[in-house]
Amino acid sequence: MDDVAAEAGVSRALVSLVMRGSPKVSDQRREAVVAAAARLGYRPNAAARRLAERRSNTLGVVIDDLHNTYHADVLDALHVEAEANGFRLLLNAAWLRGRNESQAVEMFLEYRVDALILLGSRLEPDALAAFAAECPIVVIGGEVSGVDVVRNDDKRGGELAVEHLVELGHTYIAHIDGGEGAGADRRRRGFLDACAAHGVRSVVIPGDFSEETGAEAIEHLLRDDELPTAIFAANDLVAVAAIDRLEAAGLKVPDDVSVVGYDNTWLAALRTVDLTTVNQPRREIGRVAARCAQQRVDGRSSPVTHVVTPDLVVRSTSGPPSVPLPEVSRRVRGGQR
Repeated sequence: MDDVAAEAGVSRALVSLVMRGSPKVSDQRREAVVAAAARLGYRPNAAARRLAERRSNTLGVVIDDLHNTYHADVLDALHVEAEANGFRLLLNAAWLRGRNESQAVEMFLEYRVDALILLGSRLEPDALAAFAAECPIVVIGGEVSGVDVVRNDDKRGGELAVEHLVELGHTYIAHIDGGEGAGADRRRRGFLDACAAHGVRSVVIPGDFSEETGAEAIEHLLRDDELPTAIFAANDLVAVAAIDRLEAAGLKVPDDVSVVGYDNTWLAALRTVDLTTVNQPRREIGRVAARCAQQRVDGRSSPVTHVVTPDLVVRSTSGPPSVPLPEVSRRVRGGQR
């Protein structure tokens, strides 16, 4: 910075203000400093600045699954909110494994990020508490104590899916479960509670948040003597894969089987998909999570939990059951595909 100051004919303090993006510098002087820095090939040293200011103005973000389009929508909102408040994002992925998540968190702690945001965390409570003792943590989608949490009311989301299908006249509904995915247990509870409250037959097919789960679950259901007339999938990826496998088996959606997804990602809104789905306010979740991280960096000590409310987006993959269950089962099992 001494070299840049000499080149631009200004003080070192002024160069520091420019490099920190301070508004207290005139446009003319800012341009002079930027031009001098460009001529000299100067780049601010983030590590040195971090030592001087005792903060890095960076947030570490660990994403559980890069293939999940829900995470992309949340990340967009995180980026916009963080950038507006002077923070940069560093990203890493856990690849659906808790061990990878631990390694990603440890790496960010070594880089001395100001706070961590975990999307779809699979960390055990003890490990999460140990990390939270070193750095403020915001968990998106979880239901944990001792850290900031931003999550959707997933139990209500499961209830919304069942209530919609019951109103259409369905009396036998399957749920393709999200396994250990964030919010999956609450979606399952909402599904089962709503089915019991409405006297609806239900079945839960084990799975996770991946496309493979959707196809495998349909293969499982096709082997049964009786097909459900409706399926509630743990997320949109699972729902789309389920629809693909149903149609490959010669079944029509929603004439033979209705399908409801979860998340309302861009995939669900494609005209060729047009998926009925439970909408998570993803951008609101991202904005709130970024604000929580900033507030913790700025000194708020007590963790808080923010719960946002879902709603249902009805499209063309759900409708009233039009074929009796035994007839559909006989047709599929008889090889009419």
